Amino acid sequence: MGVLKTKGIVISENNFGDYDKMLTILTPGMGKIGCVAKGARRPKSLLMAGSQFLCFGDYMLFKGNNTYTMNSCETIEIFYNIRMDIDKLIIASELNKIILDVTTENQNTYKILQLYLNTLYVLSEMDMDTKLLTSTFKLRLLSLLGFSPNVKECANCKKQDDISYFSIRDNGFKCSSCGKSDKGAISILPETRDSIKYIFMSPAKKLYSFQTSPEAVKELEIISKVYFNEKLEKEYK
Repeated sequence: MGVLKTKGIVISENNFGDYDKMLTILTPGMGKIGCVAKGARRPKSLLMAGSQFLCFGDYMLFKGNNTYTMNSCETIEIFYNIRMDIDKLIIASELNKIILDVTTENQNTYKILQLYLNTLYVLSEMDMDTKLLTSTFKLRLLSLLGFSPNVKECANCKKQDDISYFSIRDNGFKCSSCGKSDKGAISILPETRDSIKYIFMSPAKKLYSFQTSPEAVKELEIISKVYFNEKLEKEYK
């Protein structure tokens, strides 16, 4: 029991009772938590803005026996451009489903929250290829979940040059000779190889500061989809 203050983003909202909302908020230090926003659906409620889907803000919460109750909130970012663009909103919702799946209560999700917020900001404010953005998000998220592939050398013979395959089975790059003997390995262009290395090794704040060729974007889309679904053991469409 007690009052606590935390930053967070609303990743789920549902109507509750006549005027209340039941929210799921992703926080940096407590993972995702359930929260009741009492009276948030009243026209003049001070909780209205802060209890909307994808709102990132500072929240003052009261911890009860089984859930939290929102006392007050101060919005930091509402991602207005995403709300006003149906295509962007669809993409954000797809990424949000993933976030809901990979996070739990009592989990340190600082880096996951940082990645999600950075991705939403790029989606909202920058003109980046959405397929490249989605692929980058998925691959980087895998590294935060402990599924980083070997992107420094061939996963089989340890050769560092002539990298031209990505192996789903062996979790990483393969040289041309080792890749040919791996039926599940995906042939990649040099631009795709460099993009994958950048995605897994770049600083968090510079993650989306790169571009690549349309052909490499197609390969990244295939690799991120197959590798992501295989590691999370779930089919994301």
